[in-house]
Amino acid sequence: MDGSRVRRMSWLVTGGAGYIGGHVVAAMREGGESVVVLDDLSSGDPGRVPDGVPLVTGDLLDAVLLRRTIRDHEVGGVVHIAAKKQVEESVRRPLFYYRQNVEGLRVLLDEVSEAGVSSFVFSSSAAVYGAPDVDVVDEDTDCRPVNPYGRTKLVGEHMIEEVGAVTGLRYVNLRYFNVAGAAEPTLADRGVSNLVPMVFRQLAARRPPRIFGNDYDTPDGTCVRDFIHVADVASAHVAAADALAGGRVRGLTANIGRGEGVSVQDMVSTIRTVTGTAAEAWSNPVVEPRRPGDPARVVASADRIRDVLGWRARWDVEAMVRSAWEGWAASSGAGDLRQVPVEAPAGPAAKPVRADGRGGD
Repeated sequence: MDGSRVRRMSWLVTGGAGYIGGHVVAAMREGGESVVVLDDLSSGDPGRVPDGVPLVTGDLLDAVLLRRTIRDHEVGGVVHIAAKKQVEESVRRPLFYYRQNVEGLRVLLDEVSEAGVSSFVFSSSAAVYGAPDVDVVDEDTDCRPVNPYGRTKLVGEHMIEEVGAVTGLRYVNLRYFNVAGAAEPTLADRGVSNLVPMVFRQLAARRPPRIFGNDYDTPDGTCVRDFIHVADVASAHVAAADALAGGRVRGLTANIGRGEGVSVQDMVSTIRTVTGTAAEAWSNPVVEPRRPGDPARVVASADRIRDVLGWRARWDVEAMVRSAWEGWAASSGAGDLRQVPVEAPAGPAAKPVRADGRGGD
């Protein structure tokens, strides 16, 4: 490759009908890229795929389908987002996660190598860091994942790096932190396991939000996370794809985060404010036992992606929550959450906290 920008090759986006994938596809299309989506629709929605973008329905483990898709659409680059990603489920079903996330990636890399695909963007995760003993993690922080999901992502990074060393495949591994928000209502997160939509769901049902554990070694006892707007995540993929196709990057692993920690308690407080329920007694959160595999604190350093790709996060936490709420309310038909016919049963309240910059999740 001579380093010139290749514009006419197609990008295969696996998981492109999902929450994050739908945003990535939209952003790449806006940037002038030709895109084809592969999704098994187990959690994706074909309505997220823009008009004019081919949608191939199928499984990553189907090598024949992958081969045909790469050939028929003249794929020159892959953005691999498709994966199982629930920490608690991965603890209960580890072999299922290794099959879907590791074996699926192996099949994809095999077909990518055979076809001579030149560029690969991988959706990794902050879960590779496990429970770090530093306040802010950079890409040189030791990776010690504490759950099967995180281990599958770390194995995936190693697989891609090793294939790149042998075949010359150029790659960027993007370690997502906690993704929230929506670029537009039709692309909103409608899942039930991520924190923000999970709290929306509780509030819409006139039930108190749940916080899993308030006895962590953090300022307010709840987990600390680095929340990043999904539109910023999508723009990071565009920057990575552009750098790979232009030959400016051969191999890069980078965090995608804001570099600011927010506690789960503080995030729930922001959600209650945005949804207009902060003054309602029934919306006070209740504390439940810790979930298996949840580390106490994970906050990103995003210096590397800024320095190499020129990317930086643009959206703050309140904007994330407001955009997420607009999308969730539009898709669910939620009305005025302050009009509560009957108070939900009272539960133990989470202890109060304050924001502290780097935060405590």
